[in-house]
Amino acid sequence: MQNQAILTETATLPTTSREIQLAARPTGAPTAEHFALVERELPELAEGQILVRNTWMSVDPYMRGRMDDRPSYIPPFQLGAALEGSAVGEVIASRATEIPVGTTVSHFAGWREHAVLDAATVTPIDPELAAPQHYLGALGTTGLTAYAALTDVAPVKPGDTVFISAAAGAVGSVAGQIAKALGAAKVIGSAGGPVKTELLLEEFGYDAAIDYRAGDLAGQLAAAAPEGIDVYLDSVGGEHLRVAVDALRQHGRVALVGAISGYNGGTAEPGPDLYKAATKEATLRGMLVNSYFPIFGEYIGKAATWLADGTVRTKETVYNGLDQAPAAFLGVLSGANTGKMLVRLG
Repeated sequence: MQNQAILTETATLPTTSREIQLAARPTGAPTAEHFALVERELPELAEGQILVRNTWMSVDPYMRGRMDDRPSYIPPFQLGAALEGSAVGEVIASRATEIPVGTTVSHFAGWREHAVLDAATVTPIDPELAAPQHYLGALGTTGLTAYAALTDVAPVKPGDTVFISAAAGAVGSVAGQIAKALGAAKVIGSAGGPVKTELLLEEFGYDAAIDYRAGDLAGQLAAAAPEGIDVYLDSVGGEHLRVAVDALRQHGRVALVGAISGYNGGTAEPGPDLYKAATKEATLRGMLVNSYFPIFGEYIGKAATWLADGTVRTKETVYNGLDQAPAAFLGVLSGANTGKMLVRLG
């Protein structure tokens, strides 16, 4: 392998690597027993391939849906195979001249310490522009989700009142700040517990914060926005979506980004009154972030400037080591994270 690959002089290449596999499909909420930490041999590099040592990986709510064996917009995880997700890492061996050793790349082969990848499937990133882990958060798909939701799916106009659920999470913490940058007059966030709601006000620039765990979500939103809301970014579904539609003003706009309240199954919460949405001439539009990959470069340019000048501030919740990845993922599903949930691998 060393004769075939482009290596640094002191490189000692691993022949095995650890990965997290799906051990069983959950019914309801997943637990640690649904994951397995496995060591396996790494294949030889073929022409056009690279070996990446992963340094950071992301865990995200959408991954819960991939644990179920049912049709969706993205294939389910396979039993006895490594899970997948966004990650960044360093190229430590290469048989692709366009991706030399030492390049920092982002890719979709997370949940493992090393990955052999076709060079065409990775994206070189600039660690001088921003810390590598930011490419999994504010400069990654979570940041792009917030940006696309508020510029295209449910566009914010100057003077709007904007409501955002899961506002202390990876998407929501960025979305509130982007809404302000787009000219929103008032941005209201919903989060769980007084610690998170205080962070919304003190760290993430929200004008008002709702603690949904305190109950009376409709009453809290009415107090924060007595004249109603113009835009709602929904990552929760259920009661949040119903209450937001009730609070919409005429021609209100809703971005349907996620529905974490229903990801583990169980009894579905009542949804929105669609007749009421119709009489308000409201728009409720779903989005998949991969539809916005063509504007990723445009977004990164803007977001990097926002990070540098303080327009957007971020927080991370970090677990250390691949063996902690399942715990980090379960934490995302239970709302244990503030900002982006990450796993540091090296």
